[in-house]
Amino acid sequence: MTTSILTRRLALAALGFIGCAWATPALAQTAGTGFDMANLDPTASPCDNFFQYASGGWLKSNPIPATDGYWGSFDVLAEHNYATMRSILEESARKAPTAAKGTNAQKVGDFYASAMDSAAINAAGLKYLRPHLARIDAVTDLAGMQLLLADPNLALGGAWFSSGVGQDDKNSAKYAVQFYQGGLTLPNRDYYTNQDAQSKRIRAAYQTYLVNVFKMLGEPQATATAHAAAVQRIEMRLANASKRPEDLRDPVANYHKLTVAQATAQFPNLNLPLLLKTEGLGAATDVIVGQPAFFKELSAMLKAEPMADQKAYVRWHLVNSLMDALPAAYGQEQFAFQQVLSGAKIRRPRWKRMMLSTDGALGEAFGQLYVDRAFSPEAKARAKQMIENLRVAYGERIQATDWMSAATKTEALKKLNAFAVKIGYPDKWKDYSALTIGRESYLNNLLAARVWENKYNLRKFGKPVDRGEWLMTPPTVNAYYMSSMNDITFPAGILQPPFYDPKADDAVNYGGIGAVIGHEMTHGFDDQGRQYDAQGNLRDWWTKEDGERFNARAAVVGKQFDAFTPLDSVHVNGKLTMGENLADLGGLTIAYAAFEKTPQAKGHAKIDGFTPEQRFFLGWAQVWHSSARPETVRQLIQVDPHAPDQFRTIGPLQNMPEFYQAFGCQDGNKMMRAQADRAKIW
Repeated sequence: MTTSILTRRLALAALGFIGCAWATPALAQTAGTGFDMANLDPTASPCDNFFQYASGGWLKSNPIPATDGYWGSFDVLAEHNYATMRSILEESARKAPTAAKGTNAQKVGDFYASAMDSAAINAAGLKYLRPHLARIDAVTDLAGMQLLLADPNLALGGAWFSSGVGQDDKNSAKYAVQFYQGGLTLPNRDYYTNQDAQSKRIRAAYQTYLVNVFKMLGEPQATATAHAAAVQRIEMRLANASKRPEDLRDPVANYHKLTVAQATAQFPNLNLPLLLKTEGLGAATDVIVGQPAFFKELSAMLKAEPMADQKAYVRWHLVNSLMDALPAAYGQEQFAFQQVLSGAKIRRPRWKRMMLSTDGALGEAFGQLYVDRAFSPEAKARAKQMIENLRVAYGERIQATDWMSAATKTEALKKLNAFAVKIGYPDKWKDYSALTIGRESYLNNLLAARVWENKYNLRKFGKPVDRGEWLMTPPTVNAYYMSSMNDITFPAGILQPPFYDPKADDAVNYGGIGAVIGHEMTHGFDDQGRQYDAQGNLRDWWTKEDGERFNARAAVVGKQFDAFTPLDSVHVNGKLTMGENLADLGGLTIAYAAFEKTPQAKGHAKIDGFTPEQRFFLGWAQVWHSSARPETVRQLIQVDPHAPDQFRTIGPLQNMPEFYQAFGCQDGNKMMRAQADRAKIW
């Protein structure tokens, strides 16, 4: 398969269950903790621009680093994590030569050491890459390309399409073979098809990048130019056959179960029987194809495109995925192109790039070392208690909803109660015993890890679904809801300040990690997640009338975000960001309801001059401290299902009377929407 598992629903999201007695987490109520008063801009009005009021001071004191196109609270926390992760990796690299061979400590240490040995990488040149290029060069016809794509021992860098073994959306208890559109180098199809000046500039820079890399691989100028044009042309065909990002959010429209015979007839040049047999999936009788039109075009391309051009395309995807494992000039070319995309001024230091590579390749082996040092059982217990508190609050909000029928409420509560919760790190770690890692070659280690991950994924077929599996590593500063698992996951990395601080008062923690938890829970009931039932099956459990009422309320949120303009005439895409916007509104609403049950909220005592309710909303805002370069903003608007952070800060608050009351906002204030324009769902 060209990639391992299809993880199409990562990002902040999740859910829980109801029915427990209310309990307050053991959080210290220490005055002056929770957020830094210097982050505020007291010259701004909270009722006119709450983002500036809550983040103006932070923006002044936190310029975007030259290495980045974006900088925010997530990055601040990530940097704190990076210091711990770097310390672990450097210690592991020192100890790996004397560690028992085959242990996680040896593999993590040797992987990182080989990745950091830039002198050895430069001296090796293309030595370790050449055998893989030779395998591609040996292809002479369609049958050879089919064999190449079917080989589970290859890692071609995402060429042509995405595939793997994952849960069947309509039968979540079963693994299925899945195929999904892919094969592009630029972030998505719109980068190929848009005709604005910036898109044309990016494509021109991409052409330069392609030509320079092909030349470094030893091709003369004319050949390199021709191969670069071939790659762009092939990717343009794939892009034109691809769905837009917002259209990929419809799970029903992107689910097509076909028998192997049907898929073979529709996409004859993929040779699915060969691919399935070679990868140990010969017992599969059907496959799930996300976008049949894409695969029909791909099949036609495999037959019609000149084989020399196809090989140039595959060679490009392999090399582009290995830039940091090649001599320094390759990475410099890659960064020169990335600068056009992100606006970053200088490249991130190698230790940081290689740390992330180690986390990506050996995430749970490295994760075990990380949680031993950075995450306590007490922190896990406190987070679990807060999650259960929010679950109770969510159940009460569902019961009190005036637009939902009793039948749909029953199903919604069933789903809420069925939410599985994963906190900190997996209960069962992945077994890396079949993966061999040494110090000789970072490139070999990187490809070995990819092949191992691919085979790990393929071996799932025919086995019971592993509902304990994680899709993020423990140090990750993020969280997610997985619709087919109906679970919410909070890695150890995000359960730290400013999202969660055991020294802070309840208001700040409920406004921070509480709203993040509520956000993830709400993903189970957003425009996508609501289409899955308590077992994670894609099934419509809503009455027709309730579904229509939900869509009408969600459309109000979509319209609100369509109107936000972060740059000139660049608008937020309300359809692409719909799920995240609904999750923010729902998460904040539920977190506030949960907070109101705490002793702090009932006590009404001020801290640093702010009421508990004001501190709650300031806790929310500090999660979204951030700024971004124009190039990055343009890129994120096209590819990111999350709205820019300033609009995530103010968007839900403009719909909440509780916010108006907390800060005394009046009609006419910019943060206060007219009654008829407000969105209310939960």
